[in-house]
Amino acid sequence: QVQLVESGGGLVQPGGSLRLSCEASGSTFSLNGVAWYRQGSTNEDGLVGYITPSGRTHYADSVKGRFTISRDNAKNTVFLQMNNLKPDDTSVYYCNTVRISDTGIITAVLDSWGRGTRVTVAF
Repeated sequence: QVQLVESGGGLVQPGGSLRLSCEASGSTFSLNGVAWYRQGSTNEDGLVGYITPSGRTHYADSVKGRFTISRDNAKNTVFLQMNNLKPDDTSVYYCNTVRISDTGIITAVLDSWGRGTRVTVAF
């Protein structure tokens, strides 16, 4: 089973940027999609976006144009670049490997959840 460790969170002012990392153990990482989720106290909880094994990405409407997901399979790492952060982005961010259908739907979450990394957007 893949173990996932999220990092890179912190306190940032509105309009600022952060880059989160999701580092995974296991040789099958590059074969799977990876999704970012967030859970906090705002109305924006849930799926942030995902990246497929081939590098295709999908984003929630609330983060389109501001967040970018990328992956470095050689380092077993997926990144979430977050720009123009807003207070509503305040949350704990989690990643997980996922199975994605041909129509772009996440059909399964494959591994245990990590501890997440906390992002706080405030003055």
